[in-house]
Amino acid sequence: MASNLANRAVTDRTIKLWRLTSSFLRNFSTASESPSAAAASPSSSASKKPKRKKKKNLFEVAQFLPNWGLGYQMAKTHWVGVSYQITKINLYKDGRHGKAWGIVHKEGLPAADAPKKISGVHKRGWRYIPNSKSPESVPSVTKPTESAPAAEVQAA
Repeated sequence: MASNLANRAVTDRTIKLWRLTSSFLRNFSTASESPSAAAASPSSSASKKPKRKKKKNLFEVAQFLPNWGLGYQMAKTHWVGVSYQITKINLYKDGRHGKAWGIVHKEGLPAADAPKKISGVHKRGWRYIPNSKSPESVPSVTKPTESAPAAEVQAA
């Protein structure tokens, strides 16, 4: 029985010593990198490609424009000389999907009088065309002046 206890004590010490050395070696090996690994890490970070910017659909472009882009011109990125002037937008609840109508413009001039439904509004690759908003398309708000009632009095 005494020898059994002695063997157990020796085994416990051996296990504790093994755990101590293995944890020491593990911590020591991860604490500092070897010079070859340190030299390889900058080149591996330089070889990583930057993430591509996610292209936006028509509604994601229009949400940052005043009045959801009504009256502004938008086009797909690969279109040349063709755009739509947005006249009506029906949004779904999430704000990223819906339907849109607009007037086709070719080379900056309206190609049609009546708006038509825009196809491909959910596809990625829409862009806003700056400096395209014409003053005629913006409804002007006139404030009533005090001279208007005076004109009615003079007419009576």
